[in-house]
Amino acid sequence: MAARPSTQHRSTPLTPSAYFRRGIYRIALRIILFMILLTSAIVAGGLVGLAVSLRDLPDVRVLQNYIPSQTTHIYDVNGRLLDSIHGEANRQVVPLDAISPHLKRAVLAIEDSSFYYSPGVNPVGILRAFMADLQADRIVEGGSTIPMQLVKNLFLTPKQALARKLAEAVLSVRLSQVFSKNQILEMYLNQVYWGRNDYGAQTAAETYFGKPAADLTLGEAAMMAGMIQAPEDYNPFASLRIAKERQALVLGRMRQLGWITPAQQAAALAEPIVLKKVSPFEPSVTPYATDVVVAELVDHFGSEALRRGGMQVQTTIALETQQMAQAVVTAGQKELVRQGYTIGQMALIAVDPRTHFIKAVVGGVDYAKSQYNRATQARRQPGSAFKPFVYYTAFASGKYNPDSPIDDSPVSYPDGNGGWYTPHDYDRTFWGRITLRRALEYSRNIPAVRLGQYVGLDNVIQTCRTLGITTPLEPVVSLPLGDMGISPLEMANAYAAFASNGWFAPATIILRVSDSYGNVLLDNTPQPQLVLNSWATASLTSVLEGVIAKGTGVAAQLSRPAAGKTGTTSDERDAWFVGYVPQLATAVWAGNDDDSSLGSTAVGGGLAAPVWRQFMEKALAKEPAENFPNPRQFPSP
Repeated sequence: MAARPSTQHRSTPLTPSAYFRRGIYRIALRIILFMILLTSAIVAGGLVGLAVSLRDLPDVRVLQNYIPSQTTHIYDVNGRLLDSIHGEANRQVVPLDAISPHLKRAVLAIEDSSFYYSPGVNPVGILRAFMADLQADRIVEGGSTIPMQLVKNLFLTPKQALARKLAEAVLSVRLSQVFSKNQILEMYLNQVYWGRNDYGAQTAAETYFGKPAADLTLGEAAMMAGMIQAPEDYNPFASLRIAKERQALVLGRMRQLGWITPAQQAAALAEPIVLKKVSPFEPSVTPYATDVVVAELVDHFGSEALRRGGMQVQTTIALETQQMAQAVVTAGQKELVRQGYTIGQMALIAVDPRTHFIKAVVGGVDYAKSQYNRATQARRQPGSAFKPFVYYTAFASGKYNPDSPIDDSPVSYPDGNGGWYTPHDYDRTFWGRITLRRALEYSRNIPAVRLGQYVGLDNVIQTCRTLGITTPLEPVVSLPLGDMGISPLEMANAYAAFASNGWFAPATIILRVSDSYGNVLLDNTPQPQLVLNSWATASLTSVLEGVIAKGTGVAAQLSRPAAGKTGTTSDERDAWFVGYVPQLATAVWAGNDDDSSLGSTAVGGGLAAPVWRQFMEKALAKEPAENFPNPRQFPSP
């Protein structure tokens, strides 16, 4: 059997140069393997570190219940805007379908044209930005999608770092998994900053063009979209030329994407841009009134809720009445100064007796010079304007009526300090025995002090408390002469109960408060309660009608039934008139902030009553005259 040929063969001997090349290859291979292992370890370590850092990122699902801070808007009773209040962000949130399609397309074109088909990140854009950042060794290009911008604004710091960009990317993907594209776009358009302290499309559209976001034209929308990258520099108030350049850039991008035609592009570029003429930082048109609104809102909801709440506040005042009141006060003070009185300030506040809604509030002559609201914050001695509380208490006791006699003769009482208090009248005369009606009509002091002693000063104070006067009051002998401070608001609202024949409710300047979704947060539907005796109140009103008809308040006469009382304090430091008709009660105060004298001849009937009359004539011009109830309609106590 023939031997099988051997399959083994002897290899050709290697030359020295071949041995050298083989060694080099082996070394190179080992180096490459080592570098791969080292790089893998570094990458693995980096990924572990990144995973640890990203593990603590916020949960985007919290945005399902997120309500951004919004501007609170204050309106008059007829729905006219009086003021807008906000913290850092001036914003009004609107649904996506309340934003112009032009603006939505313009923003997407310039900010994230692949928005509707990307997973929340744009890999091509990020890679391009990464290479640019790597070359410059710093962040020079963003590559951010709209979801990335949104999560950056809501969750992350503005610090420029690669780690933050990675966090943006992760959160953006999460965001796109939890929310629909329309939901994300709605959040973005309500969140984005448009310069001049304006956040969100609705507020920006109102600021720049004086219209809601739904009504923006293509030209306006392109200009707004062009502002986003640098809103303080690109807005048209800063530079209309630059804003037009940015507008052209946006329109060019929209044309490039095929989202508008060449004809639409040309028309938008040629479209005249009409900017809002008034500064976006408009002061309140009724500052004294809106200050009172803000104070009441803070009492109900707190200051933080006011700044962030986006509340819609309907007040009880009418703009025309408020402006009329301010004009009357300003003109009245100037006229009194012209007559020689040293009068620095006046205040006026009017309350509807049927609802106890505040209808006008003027806290001073000029808000620009002094924001102190003397109508609600000042506590000034009302003088004889306090006397009706004493007389009502007497009538309600069942022991007195307007024709009851009282002595107007010298009297002294222990002052509690070892001395004596001796009241006297302005003219230093004594009228002897007179009726309570005549004593109040002519504001005699001694009868008021005597009557206070007869009915009990604690009972007088209780009457004041029933009528909403919370100012501390002491049962001192001189209390009936109004020697303790009370605010004009307290006086007006207390007299409003007299005007309604005994019905009272706490005064308010807010009718209704709703949140940004229309849910009612506060409803001040009138709920007056009968707190006074009807006969005693009607009797008091009949006497106070005499004050205006023939007593110290003749300067307040109207062409209709009216009741009221003058007030002047010692040394002529305060002058008052507080009066009412069935539809309106108003208090007017005149004085000086430093408590100095108005002048030796200053009295409430001469200073405050004419201003009261001027306001009431204007405010009641469209109201029919009404009579007060007759005391005979009611049984006496």
